Amino acid sequence: MPTNVLMPQMGESIAEGTIVRWIKQVGDPIDKDEPLFEISTDKVDAEIPSPGAGVVVEIKVKEGETVPVNSVVAIIGETGTAVSAPALQTHVTPAPRAPVTPAPEAPVTPAPRAPVTPAPRAHATPAPPASVTPAMPGARLRTSPLVRRIARDRGVDLSQLAGTGLNGRVTKHDILAYLEHGPAARAGSSSRLSPAAPAVPFAAGEATRVEKMGIMRKKIAEHMAISLRTSAHVYSAYEVDFSRIDQLRRQRKADYERAGTKLTYTAFIARATVEAIREFPFANASLDGENIVYKRDVNLGIAVALDQGLIVPVIRNAESKSLLDLSREIHDLAHRARTKQLKADDVQGGTFTITNPGIFGGLWGLPIISQPQVAILGVGSIDKRVVVVDDMIAIRPMCYLTLGYDHRLIDGADAGRFLLALKDRLQQFDPAWV
Repeated sequence: MPTNVLMPQMGESIAEGTIVRWIKQVGDPIDKDEPLFEISTDKVDAEIPSPGAGVVVEIKVKEGETVPVNSVVAIIGETGTAVSAPALQTHVTPAPRAPVTPAPEAPVTPAPRAPVTPAPRAHATPAPPASVTPAMPGARLRTSPLVRRIARDRGVDLSQLAGTGLNGRVTKHDILAYLEHGPAARAGSSSRLSPAAPAVPFAAGEATRVEKMGIMRKKIAEHMAISLRTSAHVYSAYEVDFSRIDQLRRQRKADYERAGTKLTYTAFIARATVEAIREFPFANASLDGENIVYKRDVNLGIAVALDQGLIVPVIRNAESKSLLDLSREIHDLAHRARTKQLKADDVQGGTFTITNPGIFGGLWGLPIISQPQVAILGVGSIDKRVVVVDDMIAIRPMCYLTLGYDHRLIDGADAGRFLLALKDRLQQFDPAWV
């Protein structure tokens, strides 16, 4: 019996997914749990395994197409099922069709009608286009937590917005368009439209190459624009001596390798950061209108650079984990991010983020806060530099740590105290933590 392949729901708030790439094509044999296609959602990119073994007999959704969750995207037939060439053409490469010439229509003479005097009527408000469904009054608005948070922060009544998502769902595009254009974005025009485009940034005949944004790049662009609109970004930077960390790492590196993981500088930084957050809980908070929400759990986001962009998997309850535990989870999440094995839950619920431009040689970075968090730590490269220690010149492994923080909640003095506490914990790292 044929097996329907459905668009999976990768998280509670995710309503649709985009087919990025078909790993198997029509006619290809496939085993159960073998990767069949690659999808992209609002939260994560992932390879989706086949729900059954057999042969791919039909592909219903093209690459680049977005469909609701639980939609049938392909059909797996039993092993040995014959697949005809027309099926291959129909679902992979559509065959060109000959033009159709319509038959001429006979002229129609309308019957005479008595004149009709229209009754006076009140001024009517244009109805939204059929593709846009306004939220029903009194209905529970089905939107993502991010959209609801933006609405609260900016005083937007979501029930007044026309949603262009599935079943009238108000999307990030909708609320951003509303904030950009005002109430006019609700009437008539699609809220997915961008602001009026500036002049084309290249002259006619100029040697250029124009490429459409990939799905991940578009999502990163959206998230970063939202964050800059939401948070008042400020930055502070401290220079940290990594001599003690470097010594401990060299001493214990082999032990960690025998335990099946790598002892990296990132693990040390993560452990010290958790301790600093415990002392200064404002760094592990978020804003809900006029309320400050302090998170008891430290869910630490660790940014991972991919070829097509950046993703931030989360170590949950990092405050309860040893340095060995953190090392294992950092290695595991980074590996699964690069092999597209992350699940939606792996990238949700972060409360503080660490990003490391230093691995590419950057001295420091000015990262954008990941909403709804209020702070993000940028780690620069660890380089040997000439410094003054106890009035003497020395060569030490030094690193710049940059804290990006939301000035609506965190003042410069508080950010300074947080960074100083983090610096002290790194420069005097407790051997009992290793």
